[in-house]
Amino acid sequence: MINPFQNRTNSFEEFRYERKFLVSQFHKTQVEQHLKMHPSGFKKLFQERIVNNIYFDTPGLMHYYDNVEGEKHRLKVRIRWYGDTFGPISKPVLEYKIKKGLLGKKASFKLNPFTLDKNFNKTVIAKAIENTQIPNALKDELLSLQPTLLNRYNRKYFLSDDKKIRVTIDSNLTFYRISYFHNTFLNKSNDRETLVLEMKYDPEMDNLARNISTFFPFPLTKSSKYLQGLERISL
Repeated sequence: MINPFQNRTNSFEEFRYERKFLVSQFHKTQVEQHLKMHPSGFKKLFQERIVNNIYFDTPGLMHYYDNVEGEKHRLKVRIRWYGDTFGPISKPVLEYKIKKGLLGKKASFKLNPFTLDKNFNKTVIAKAIENTQIPNALKDELLSLQPTLLNRYNRKYFLSDDKKIRVTIDSNLTFYRISYFHNTFLNKSNDRETLVLEMKYDPEMDNLARNISTFFPFPLTKSSKYLQGLERISL
């Protein structure tokens, strides 16, 4: 497996904590109100937006099974963009995300625009990475992987008063099966009940974040949207 961070540490994120909480018994407005009433004084940071991802995995789904088996070191490869899920995609970004326990960081690379529709195939991805700043080794590795899941969700952003803890709330999760062949995007699963609340912060803020999370009446979860999505659309 190619290391996208090797000799490129000045360009990419450092490791940060990512703690996820699964919310199934509260409405989104209740969760938002809980954040606003929190002693840390969380305030809305950005406008809500739609997040879209195409996940890639090995033919044997190594990334999926690393998650299932609880491997400490895990990798996710995805293309992310915001706004409409289908049609012309003007600002896609390739992301390599490395997880070590609750710590995570990602390397991001701008892609060429492409269109996501029933004609999506390997040539579309090859053109998306053509003449970009992505190292050739990563281009080759991406083309050796298979698209396995397309997902979309609504995301809201919040920041604590001291600007040390960021929280996101994801809702309206939708998962689609995707491959390089015969995409109709009819094989999909909607989850309108579950919310995912995630805290993101620098490692030195871990004690503070632990104290903050004691006010959350939500269970901590290790399950990822990639794992959930593949299982919902039936492997």
